[in-house]
Amino acid sequence: MDKENENNLLDNEREMELGEENNGENIDEIQLLNEKLKECEDKYLRTHADFENIKKRMEKEKFTAISYAHEQFARDLLPIIDALEIASNTCDKEECDVDENLLDKVKEGINLTIEQFKKAFEKHGIELVDIKEGFNPNFHEAVMQLDSEDKNSGEILEVFQKGYKIKDRVLRPAMVSIVK
Repeated sequence: MDKENENNLLDNEREMELGEENNGENIDEIQLLNEKLKECEDKYLRTHADFENIKKRMEKEKFTAISYAHEQFARDLLPIIDALEIASNTCDKEECDVDENLLDKVKEGINLTIEQFKKAFEKHGIELVDIKEGFNPNFHEAVMQLDSEDKNSGEILEVFQKGYKIKDRVLRPAMVSIVK
C-alpha cells in the first residue's frame, strides 16, 4: 500500500503542477479575451457614433435641399417681375397718346401682378436685397463708381437692378453704383 500511496501522491502533485500551469494559461487567455472585448466594444461605439453623425448630416442636407428646392424657379421669375416694374414705370399720361382711363387700368393691372409676385416671393422666403445698410460685395454688384458730395465713399448711390435673396442665399445681387 505504501507504494500505491506514493504513486497517488506523485500523481496528485503532477496534477496540481499541471493545474497551476493551466490556471496561468487560463488567466492569460481571459485577459486576452477581455482586451479583445474592449476593443470590439470601442469599435462598436465609434461605428455607432459615426452612423449617428452621418444620419444627422443627411437630415440637415435633406432639410437644406427642401428649403432651397424652388431657388431656380425663383431665379427664372426675376426677369418677369423686372419687366413688369419697367412697364409700370414707362408711360405717364402726358407721354403716351392713349386713353387715360385705359392707361390707368393697365398700370393698375401691372401693379396688382407685381404685388402678387411679391406676396408669393415673401411666402417662399424670397426678399429684396437691402441697400440701406450700404455696399456689401456679398449682396451687391458695383457696376459704376461715381463722385458725390452728398454721400460718403463706398455708399450706394443708385440701384440699376434690384437684388433678391432666398433665406441666406443670393439669387441675384443688386446692381448698383457706389461713391468713389
